[in-house]
Amino acid sequence: MYTVDTTDLPPQRAAVLAFLQRELAAGRSPSLAEIALAFGFASRNAAQKHVQALVADGLLEQATGRSRGLRLPGGPADLLPLAVLGRVAAGQPIGADIGLGADPDDRLWLDRRLFSPTPDYLLKVQGDSMIDDGILDGDLVGVQRSADARDGQTVIARIDGELTIKRLQRTTRRIRLLPRNPAHAPIEIERGQDFAIEGVYCGLLRQG
Repeated sequence: MYTVDTTDLPPQRAAVLAFLQRELAAGRSPSLAEIALAFGFASRNAAQKHVQALVADGLLEQATGRSRGLRLPGGPADLLPLAVLGRVAAGQPIGADIGLGADPDDRLWLDRRLFSPTPDYLLKVQGDSMIDDGILDGDLVGVQRSADARDGQTVIARIDGELTIKRLQRTTRRIRLLPRNPAHAPIEIERGQDFAIEGVYCGLLRQG
């Protein structure tokens, strides 16, 4: 966590700063309403006054025009805002719900160094077919948009309109999507089947 000297701050403002440091270091950027709720303020105005004062003191940074634009100064050089756009199956494909959580102000601010390559969005994993690769049910996986991938890469694929995360096996004769759990069978892509690669796996965030 990134901390600063708060000895000269009024106690309540120091408490607000400590709360924001914890939340921002965990990748969450609270809204004014959430700050007000956390401290029992009667309105967002009180939260806004504390935030404005902390920004003026250089203890916080705030992106213009965003309700969740707070950042930690002196933190990682690049904080990456990523939206959680839906779910992806680690098992049999599930219906795609890209768009869930797509509000541009509903994003996690994460250290860019957590991922390689740099992702465009996050998906929440549902299922256990990738556990041998360390991808568990409930994880948030980073996805870089791409219509192609190399043999052996872990990909997010769309099959008949549904999404799954698997390891790609591509030969001159066929495409298979391989689970990383012996309890699950590979998915064979049939000739003429509606199939597309949506993106490549970039890394994950495990919450809680």
